[in-house]
Amino acid sequence: MADHGWLRGGATAALMVCIGLALPGCGDGASAPEAPQPRVENGRIVFEVSSPQLKSISVAETKAAGSLTVRIPGRVVWNEDRTVRLFPAFAGRVLNIDAKAGDVVKAGRVLARLASPDFAAAQADARTAATNVGLEEKIVAREKLLFENDVAPARELQAAEADLSRARTELERASSRLKVYGGTDRVDATYALKAPISGTVVERNINPGEELRPDMNAAGTAPMFVITDPSRLWLLLDATEQDLRRLHVGDAISFSSNAWPGETFQAKIEMVSEFVDPQTRSIKVRGSIDNAARKLKGEMFVNAELQAPAREGVAVPGKAVFLQGDKHYVFIEEAPGRFMPLQVATGPDSGDSVVVTEGLSSGQRVVVAGSLFLQQILQTKR
Repeated sequence: MADHGWLRGGATAALMVCIGLALPGCGDGASAPEAPQPRVENGRIVFEVSSPQLKSISVAETKAAGSLTVRIPGRVVWNEDRTVRLFPAFAGRVLNIDAKAGDVVKAGRVLARLASPDFAAAQADARTAATNVGLEEKIVAREKLLFENDVAPARELQAAEADLSRARTELERASSRLKVYGGTDRVDATYALKAPISGTVVERNINPGEELRPDMNAAGTAPMFVITDPSRLWLLLDATEQDLRRLHVGDAISFSSNAWPGETFQAKIEMVSEFVDPQTRSIKVRGSIDNAARKLKGEMFVNAELQAPAREGVAVPGKAVFLQGDKHYVFIEEAPGRFMPLQVATGPDSGDSVVVTEGLSSGQRVVVAGSLFLQQILQTKR
């Protein structure tokens, strides 16, 4: 009996070892079953409905194309009809600066003062011209008296009158030059740079003690001051040749800025360029903006929007269409887990969507994510 008990005990132990080997995680264990692989049937890719690979594929339903919103990139710039860039009319050194960026100034406001020998020379010219006029007037008066008393011939009076006329012309020239730059014939060599228009100082590019020259503009140097009216701005767009038929002078155009999400602004088209830029193949379009609220700033990037006429066909996301050779294709979902490549003909696109003119109908389901994965399956299963 004792022997039989040992046998039963040994058999029980052996049975437990066998069961332990059969259970997952015991001993070497058994690996988890692999995910079912897709197969290709009659040009279709078929997945098991339970396949986790389907999670990497998303589909969307096609819709009638309808109207197209065309987006045109552009930027907001200063209105050049209301902007002035100031460069020095005379060489000189900056003595002091009376305005800074952000200041609102009236026409005639002094912006800076320069010590300028050239301006002093202009003042001296005006004073000399005034002195010469006084001298010539005395000579004419004397010659006239002599002529009337038959002491001097008429030609001497005529010559004196001609000299007086030339002196007056020189005085007008010298005085007009000083008047343009706000000076007088008092020689002090101090040139006061004044604002020619009312507006806001948006740039100041000079420092005290800086030496300035009148050729700074030709040399490409930044202006001393830029004054503009920021309540009126320009919209500059880079349109394509396809956009040209929808852009006309006098039309209103909407645009938006990332600085003001959800808000739309308006501009009025004032100019459409007469030529295509040979480098960018774009057409410059300019519009005027009422910026009374001061929300828009110079050099801000924007996107204008145009509504194109209704289109025939269906619209699909741009990433749903792929190219093989010279033909366009999409993958359609015939049933859950069953996808078929379909050749299509495409029309215009708006960047994020493509119009399919042939091959698809409204309501079909197209693959919008995972298209590359499906293409790879077709290539490896052939």
